[in-house]
Amino acid sequence: MKQGWTYKKLGDLCDIYQPKTLATEQLVADGKYYVYGANGIIGRYNDYNHEQSEILLTCRGATCGTINISQPYSWINGNAMVIHRKSEDLSFDFLKYLMLSLDYSLIITGAAQPQITRQKIAPIIVKFPSLSVQQSIVSELDKINELIRLKKEQLKDYDNLAQSIFYEMFGDPVVNEKGWDNSTIESVCSSIVRGPFGSALKKEFFVESTNDTYKVYEQKHAIQKNHIIGSYYITKEKFQELRRFEVFPGDIIMSCSGTIGEFYQIPKEAEKGVMNQALLKFTLNENRTTTEFFMFLMNFIKNSFETKGTGLQNIGSVKVIKSMILGLPPLSLQQLFAQRIELIEKQKAEIQSTIADLETLLASRMQYWFD
Repeated sequence: MKQGWTYKKLGDLCDIYQPKTLATEQLVADGKYYVYGANGIIGRYNDYNHEQSEILLTCRGATCGTINISQPYSWINGNAMVIHRKSEDLSFDFLKYLMLSLDYSLIITGAAQPQITRQKIAPIIVKFPSLSVQQSIVSELDKINELIRLKKEQLKDYDNLAQSIFYEMFGDPVVNEKGWDNSTIESVCSSIVRGPFGSALKKEFFVESTNDTYKVYEQKHAIQKNHIIGSYYITKEKFQELRRFEVFPGDIIMSCSGTIGEFYQIPKEAEKGVMNQALLKFTLNENRTTTEFFMFLMNFIKNSFETKGTGLQNIGSVKVIKSMILGLPPLSLQQLFAQRIELIEKQKAEIQSTIADLETLLASRMQYWFD
């Protein structure tokens, strides 16, 4: 026990409740106030049910246990549980960090539809110090978070710089305002393959990872830009059946179900494996295009779909993608672009390393204060 800290049930410190939920059809496109759902802002409405900022705990669905902070004068729906402090002796920001520190896995119930109930969270014993110590802890953690935020802003600046270089060198490749040779996406790829039908790769085929198993790549690998995550594996025999869907280093995978149009290049060190039905892979023709140009091109096309309000789901269609017409600059110009992007990526890697160190420091200080 920490000396001088008070231990109480969370339900004694806070009002914990789920507000009235607005139906989707009640949302107003140009409403005056934000509406918060399980994962943050979901729309607008012309009324609010909370004047102050509130700490929100996602209490339904796959993201159960996520913490969000609402803006003042907003409507909060019932799939977000409000954690409202009862006393000014408990700092709002300290309570926020306290809620972020809790492990919710033991109180989440329901397999098909995970949920957290008030009956489960209210009895949790939490500890807190005097208000002055709370403020000191918040100040320390806020400083680390601010450094992380600034570094992430730097990453955005580099991303914007890369986008500017792309547009300056190539213009809009869809409109082809610089008059490059017209080509189809299919013509710059050795192959474009969608993952196998669901029946060919069901969960019942998955096995524990061993030295003789093969990884199953999912759309979360494309969305999170990370080849290490994931725990689905198949046997050598099943892998042989699905060799057409093998993912090789250098291949570019794209999410094409749910969250559509996220791209990731499989690195050299990635495990040997196959993709599932929610992915599409591009194997590029190196005599026609570079990875850097192609990745920026596809993101440009994706953003163009979103801006024009065109059905983003069309990007997941192999037929549609293969037939897309684009202006293809000379390979030498693409290679020059790749060199410039390489320099930017080196700078980004240094910043990402700093962010990782800061996040490790934050986790360490959170553990010190709240474990």
